[in-house]
Amino acid sequence: MEILKVEDLTKIYGKEENEVRALDHVSFSVEQGEFIAIIGPSGSGKSTLLHILGGVDVPTSGKVYMDGQDVYAQNEEQLAVFRRRQVGLIYQFYNLIPVLNVTENITLPVLMDGRKVNEERLEELLAVLKLKGRENHLPNQLSGGQQQRVSIGRALMNAPAVVLADEPTGNLDSKNSREIVELLKYSNKKYHQTLIVITHDEQVALQADRIIAIEDGRITRDEVIRR
Repeated sequence: MEILKVEDLTKIYGKEENEVRALDHVSFSVEQGEFIAIIGPSGSGKSTLLHILGGVDVPTSGKVYMDGQDVYAQNEEQLAVFRRRQVGLIYQFYNLIPVLNVTENITLPVLMDGRKVNEERLEELLAVLKLKGRENHLPNQLSGGQQQRVSIGRALMNAPAVVLADEPTGNLDSKNSREIVELLKYSNKKYHQTLIVITHDEQVALQADRIIAIEDGRITRDEVIRR
């Protein structure tokens, strides 16, 4: 089943001689449960694409459909709900709230949505992410790998349809990188969540079901490597 569809997506920054075309008529679709790696050199448009898919940035033209819904046909309030419920975002620099502990950071999207925390899901995530016993720790009391685990928990807490990860292993050593990739693959399989990862790491990309390469804002390769 198709969960995500991108049609003729273009993003332009600046005007006239200062114009930068970050995305140039990009089109592709994603099946539910796919694990896709997006690769390409710095400045190729990867992060811009991810932010548009996540409702964080607005396209200049083109369409993004999530589960059949036109994402950018929504008003600001609807878009905010979409970001909280449909998409889980994982960043390279964690983006944790420094004054909130592990549990509070993980459950923040649920609380911001005015909903009750699913305690069973929270407990399962804490166990899977190996954060049991650290529930009350603040981010500055955690290692880099642990902070990234918290950011993964936050992204998964709302059971989103699509998880978007922007260089999730970029700040980690090889051991922690391997563990984070295994956790993402686990959530992809266990919860049947669609996973789209931007990465410079070839080892990460080769574990995906499909690799999409972007250069100068255009897709130069779209290859299924496992089914």
